[in-house]
Amino acid sequence: MKDQRWVRIWLMTGLVMVFFQIIIGGITRLTGSGLSITRWEIVTGTIPPLNAAQWEEAFDLYKATPQYQKINQGMEMSQFKFIFFWEYIHRLWARLMGFVFLIPFIIFLMRGALTRVTIRRLGMVVFLAALAAVFGWIMVASGLIHRPWVNAYKLTIHLGLGISLFVYLFYTWFKESDIPPLQLRADWKGMIRLLIILAIIQICFGGFVSGMKAAMSYPTWPKMNAEWIPSILFDSSYWNIESLKLYDAAGFMPSMVQFIHRMLAYVLFVVAVIFGLRFMRQELRENHWVVFGILGLLVVQMTLGIVTLLGSLGHIPVLPGSLHQGVGILFLTYLFYIKFRIK
Repeated sequence: MKDQRWVRIWLMTGLVMVFFQIIIGGITRLTGSGLSITRWEIVTGTIPPLNAAQWEEAFDLYKATPQYQKINQGMEMSQFKFIFFWEYIHRLWARLMGFVFLIPFIIFLMRGALTRVTIRRLGMVVFLAALAAVFGWIMVASGLIHRPWVNAYKLTIHLGLGISLFVYLFYTWFKESDIPPLQLRADWKGMIRLLIILAIIQICFGGFVSGMKAAMSYPTWPKMNAEWIPSILFDSSYWNIESLKLYDAAGFMPSMVQFIHRMLAYVLFVVAVIFGLRFMRQELRENHWVVFGILGLLVVQMTLGIVTLLGSLGHIPVLPGSLHQGVGILFLTYLFYIKFRIK
């Protein structure tokens, strides 16, 4: 029993670290730091530049990237060190997570504290972590050739893999914990499932909005630059594959993804309110915390989204943008928590 308690603590530690890794990744993206380290060196990359010559070498490599040549031309060394810091922390934190996972895993395995089912689940955790890491480099590489930033679609896949890792690790922790089931009607699971699907789609479009820097195209609310629906979306000449692929060549895709992201937020809120009203009429007061949690997180999430949007004048504000992403992950995880607990 003592070993099981430590296993749960270990899994929760991993959860906290994965959560902060996603947040650090968001800060890295918002500060434009993701392309500052141009090589993927798993072992030697652990050590940052230690002297002036090494910093110059790293800076020269960055100067060869499209981001420097098209956006950051003339950047000073102090500015480069700032963006280097965030990408370095993002990669170092990932390596640290590997040690935090591997060493206790070996100890628990030797002590026989892990069941076969738990080992299989942890195998999936490792697979998702490796996949997220590989796609992270694929994402970075997409911004080192032609574009001055990473590909928005690859960024969204990388983000989705990171969140999938977090949720599956949460599921593994949940199964190791003695959490009693909620005594609720089983048909509530359908509504929770609908909210989960909407939240996942919304997070994906959030990734597109972030990758395309779409917030800066319409930093207004509730209208989008004095329009409820951007007029560019009615131009049939943009409805083609080229607009989808070359999203940074015109304003069509940034307009499209921000419009959908906004509309999905409204749909998600309406569905959550309908669910909440029905739930509170039909379930005991002692279970009303389920609704308070869903609506509370959703209101905070939408407020942070609006604050981020209104602050996106020339650049996307880092603090509200990072918090917006973090609360979105917590909202999705909370929905899964309720789903897991419904008998």
